[in-house]
Amino acid sequence: MKTANIDNSQRTAAKVAGIAGLLAFALVVFGNYVLLRPLIVPRNAADTARNILAHQTQFHIALVCFITYGIGATVLLTALYVVFAPVNRGLALAGALFRLIFAILWLIAPLNSLAALRLLGDASYLKVFEPDRLQVLARVQIAGSFDDYYVGLPFFGLAATICAWLWFKSNYIPSGLSIFGVIASAWCVLCAVVYLMFPDFNKIVNDYIFDTPMALFELIVSFWLLFRGLKPAALNQPQGGAL
Repeated sequence: MKTANIDNSQRTAAKVAGIAGLLAFALVVFGNYVLLRPLIVPRNAADTARNILAHQTQFHIALVCFITYGIGATVLLTALYVVFAPVNRGLALAGALFRLIFAILWLIAPLNSLAALRLLGDASYLKVFEPDRLQVLARVQIAGSFDDYYVGLPFFGLAATICAWLWFKSNYIPSGLSIFGVIASAWCVLCAVVYLMFPDFNKIVNDYIFDTPMALFELIVSFWLLFRGLKPAALNQPQGGAL
């Protein structure tokens, strides 16, 4: 009989991954949709600038949420590496590195946002520019944050695809969920790459559909790891009965 053991470090790492995944998801949703998005007025740099200046604390809290998300992503990739290393160390490392690249690219977004806030400040060296030009430049900086995300999205999708495959091979979570994760994550990679080549692709496939299935998979897995943990791989039963 062949036995697949799960050691305590893997079980602990799985719990850490569940907590990190849920906290990271909550922070990025809160920071983006509750704090930052209400300040952005589409196609209106002046109103966006006025909103940011009038709600600078809210803007800064959103940036802290994004930075904390990057920290959470780093904790998550480390925990997942510990879980998957006994299954396939090479793939576990590749998944961790892809997720690390995404986390680094993600952290460029707060830098862009801080640059936008600086452009809207009252520093003396900004006086050589007209206010409307500074407002447009600030809006360009904020828009660049979304470019950072879509450049990083293929790496995120590749990391999630590798992890989903390792979940399937390890049988640590239900196989059906793992297969859904492989498909959803590979779909995200495909959409992200096509979108980078053909920017009008989001007029055919809504950009929310690029990564929503993958995000749903990662969210479900985070809940599973936190509340159910790793389930032992199925044992290979010996052929025939005992004599």
